[in-house]
Amino acid sequence: MAFRFRPPSNALLFGLVAGWSALLVSCVVTQRSILMPPQIAGATIVGSDSCVKCHANITSGFHDATHARLELKGDDGKPKNVSCESCHGGGSLHVRAGTRETILNPKVSPDTCLQCHPNTRAEFNLPHTHPVLSGKIACTHCHDPHQGESLKDGGARALVAQTNATCAKCHPAQSGHHTFQHEAMREGCVSCHSPHGSVNDKMLKARGNALCYQCHFQNQTSDTAIIHGGVNHAGNVIRGTCWSAGCHEAVHGSNVNSSLRY
Repeated sequence: MAFRFRPPSNALLFGLVAGWSALLVSCVVTQRSILMPPQIAGATIVGSDSCVKCHANITSGFHDATHARLELKGDDGKPKNVSCESCHGGGSLHVRAGTRETILNPKVSPDTCLQCHPNTRAEFNLPHTHPVLSGKIACTHCHDPHQGESLKDGGARALVAQTNATCAKCHPAQSGHHTFQHEAMREGCVSCHSPHGSVNDKMLKARGNALCYQCHFQNQTSDTAIIHGGVNHAGNVIRGTCWSAGCHEAVHGSNVNSSLRY
């Protein structure tokens, strides 16, 4: 009788997961192809090397930026270095004239950024957002596309202090130094807020007490009490959110009370 090997079903599952993981990693570390770069009437692609002559202060630190991996295939099928023109449009007219009108500036319109970030466009259409689509602020107020992972202050995505510094420029009162700091601030503003948009007021990631319970949940052993920090909160949680029930109003930090009260 011929023996036919049959791999266990879980081995097949693990193989599929491993293959998918490898695909995701390859997308991160390899070049990115641009499907449709922004168009400028009458302009053609000249390559990023032409930008260095006048913009060396920007291009000198651009080599390790996420956006530096953008590329476009030319008519010959070979990749062309169009990292700059992937966002700013064809540079031939700008190289000749050197005027602002002959190149696209993402600071003026978010459409240049949102053509590659459609999920972010969807978030900006949620009820509570930063007013980017209305033109009151630009993506570049928070992101620097010319270095690192596009966060201002030279920060990588994992560096919480630099992420908070970006928010502090517009929200100094919330980000200021406090005698008693909310531990969530050490993990970053984005631990509680969705910076592009949310269905919740103040762009919060969750509504009401559910937001606080992301970090402050405790296993309960009583049917009548809700214990947090040794205190029964059963009569408090029904009065509203943790910060509107008259208990922890100073959610970002307090100078007078370790329980984050004013």
